[in-house]
Amino acid sequence: MSSTPSKNWVSITPERLSLDVLTDWAIRPDCGAVVTFSGVVRNESLAHDDVQALEYETSEELAERRLDEIIDEARRRWPTLGAVGIHHRTGRVDLSETTVVVVVSSPHRAEAFEAARYYIDTLKVSVPMWKRELFEGGSAWSDESSPIINIESR
Repeated sequence: MSSTPSKNWVSITPERLSLDVLTDWAIRPDCGAVVTFSGVVRNESLAHDDVQALEYETSEELAERRLDEIIDEARRRWPTLGAVGIHHRTGRVDLSETTVVVVVSSPHRAEAFEAARYYIDTLKVSVPMWKRELFEGGSAWSDESSPIINIESR
């Protein structure tokens, strides 16, 4: 095994996500900033105020490829980035559970914050991920969707 840790870690998984594992992985001796974003299931949406869970569907291969493209584009914009990790759940995710984690390390905080925001915002509009809201008495595909766009246009 190499003594240099990988700089990218992308995962699409039905397993629970760990902020601690991803954040610890992102720590680098040449990086003074580590920014972690966690998105969790909330109990309301634009259409429903009784959301109990979400279900995510995607093509794992396509989603991971698109996340790699997002990372590549961000590394062009912020060349000093250290580690970048993006993990997203699929399947059922219950209330208050984590659906997505983005972690970015860099030598300075400004780049880490900017890149983390870019990652989550771009993921939302460029990775084909379908979300079904589960609520008492039924379920529905989320109305909170965006057209899929090219990464370079973000």
